[in-house]
Amino acid sequence: MFDWLLDADVYAPKPLGRRNVLVGGGKVLWIGEEELELPDALEVRVANLEGMRLIPGLVDSHAHVIGGGGEAGYASRVPAVGVSRFTLAGITSVVGLLGTDDCVRTTGQLVAGVRALCEEGLSAWCWTGGYHLPPTTLTGTVRGDIVHIDRILGFGELAISDHRSSQPTLDELLRIASECHVGGLMTGKAGVLHMHMGDGARGLSLLREALEVSELPPRVFHPTHVNRRRALFEEALELVEDGVTIDITAFPVEDGEDAWSAPDALTRFLEDELEPTRVTVSSDAGGCLPHFDAHGRIDRWGVGEPTSMSDALREMLVRGWPAEAVLPAFTSNVASALRLPGKGRIEVGGDADLVVLDGEHRVRDVMARGVWHVRRGQALVKGRFE
Repeated sequence: MFDWLLDADVYAPKPLGRRNVLVGGGKVLWIGEEELELPDALEVRVANLEGMRLIPGLVDSHAHVIGGGGEAGYASRVPAVGVSRFTLAGITSVVGLLGTDDCVRTTGQLVAGVRALCEEGLSAWCWTGGYHLPPTTLTGTVRGDIVHIDRILGFGELAISDHRSSQPTLDELLRIASECHVGGLMTGKAGVLHMHMGDGARGLSLLREALEVSELPPRVFHPTHVNRRRALFEEALELVEDGVTIDITAFPVEDGEDAWSAPDALTRFLEDELEPTRVTVSSDAGGCLPHFDAHGRIDRWGVGEPTSMSDALREMLVRGWPAEAVLPAFTSNVASALRLPGKGRIEVGGDADLVVLDGEHRVRDVMARGVWHVRRGQALVKGRFE
């Protein structure tokens, strides 16, 4: 089965203009201005996009695919996130992780969860470990998990500057980071330490010290939730200049809250003209979004949604930002930082992970690995238990 996507306004994420795109075998086979003549014997489906924007599928580096939460008792454990909740948000590649609950939920369950998403048509990987040290692993070491388990890219989300963390020391942080780095060297994987940033006053000081005293390259460290406090974001921008890639979380921000929304944070990043490849945006889908009182107890909370990514992208486009400026943070930057070949770009030989945006920048159609999952805003493919 082949698919012709005709008259698409292609952003790869660089703008290519109006092009026709041929898809087959889960790959992008051809991109050009003319329409190829294919043999009549081939089965070809045609979709005329009539100038609608075609972008790469979004790559989400931070989602609680088997559910997160648990900070408010056993009944607060969030259920798993179904495949169509990702595709309806334009997400075709996702990296799952454990958070506060790395005790009841395990790395083995997480690996099984991402394999299930792969069976249902997404591209999915995960981080080993969770908030706490010593880490929960499958093989007994972080390096062993990266080397021996194909779906594991690195470690995450190790919590720092957070009352829910295990209060890691500098030596412990460096040891985990080195395990990630060497595991990546041995396999060609990302070998990244994906770090949960809490709202504690210490901010990124532990990471700054790690960069100062160790030989580890800055690319190993990938701090997330950096927009949860405005002062924390200022620290994160300084680390970008040292070679660190930062991750902005697309969580809801209330008026007057000491935080930056994802669109506001990304706008600030772009206006500061920092290295454009060193920023990513993720959803925190399936994760608990808690607010704690002065005693460390939850007084209100919500749940992260995959659509937060596509909503943030849409807001940037509505504000008038060029698509080629904002798309990399949702696509190619993530794929490059996590070393995911074939992802985050529209190119010949790349995976056919494609999203069609309508005239109001909303997700209209989604193709994952060459299969239509969403057409005209309706999910065609759902998980077994959705």
